[in-house]
Amino acid sequence: MATTERARQLRKDPTWAEKLMWKWLRDRKFCDYKFRREHPIGIYYLDFFCEEARLAIELDGFGHGHPDQQKHDAEREAFLTTRGIKVLRFWNSYLRRNAQSVRDTIFRELQARAPHPLPDYTRPLETKGKLALARRSEVRPHPQPVSTVG
Repeated sequence: MATTERARQLRKDPTWAEKLMWKWLRDRKFCDYKFRREHPIGIYYLDFFCEEARLAIELDGFGHGHPDQQKHDAEREAFLTTRGIKVLRFWNSYLRRNAQSVRDTIFRELQARAPHPLPDYTRPLETKGKLALARRSEVRPHPQPVSTVG
């Protein structure tokens, strides 16, 4: 089966965890980073991959707890590391219980590897206040009306 066909086939039957993750990542919804699903690299298919940050996100079900699968995952990760790709692995069960923690971990890693400027609404209030004050000082006041005595 050709690489593209295999990737398409894998995308047709996602797990609940993959559906949730894709909901977060698709269409640059996650801080404007572009992700691909089932992206082929060598003989492997990455669950989710961001080229800009060279970051792979893998979601693991119970099958990844078996020794043979763990060995395969370690070989796969070593291969990806040689290509400058960092792999974040999350158990599906962890994703279910700790969704925000997973999102925070992904965000921190993306920012560490390929920083995007943060939008104003994410800055601390103190910074927002100083920013607003600076903007107000840039605005010139309206001129005072001139009274004519006559």
